[in-house]
Amino acid sequence: VQLQASGGGLVQAGGSLRLSCAAYGRTLSSVHMGWFRQAPGKEREFVAAISRSGGSIGYADSVKGRFTVSRDNAKNTVYLQMNSLKPGDTAVYYCAADRGVWSGGYYSSRYHYWGQGTLVTVSS
Repeated sequence: VQLQASGGGLVQAGGSLRLSCAAYGRTLSSVHMGWFRQAPGKEREFVAAISRSGGSIGYADSVKGRFTVSRDNAKNTVYLQMNSLKPGDTAVYYCAADRGVWSGGYYSSRYHYWGQGTLVTVSS
């Protein structure tokens, strides 16, 4: 499956952005989806994940209450709504797909497919 992330940009602190991840070549309902991010000089970290059906969702503590992950299997697209953005949220955001068994979505090593990333910059 090919994944294409979009929606990044420059936003002021306190603002909002919605990222999208479109899937091509495979039905999105067959995979769990995750969002990760990598800030300059830092390792890639888990942000959020959603199971195939959307019935299970997980978030990193740093984004709980601010970010919302959702999916529209009919549109083969996953979303990450980001509110109350902080400068610390500045990073390249990646979407990823896991065709295995749901395990919370936290571990990047479990994902089989990755998108190219979209840059989110939050100014103070």
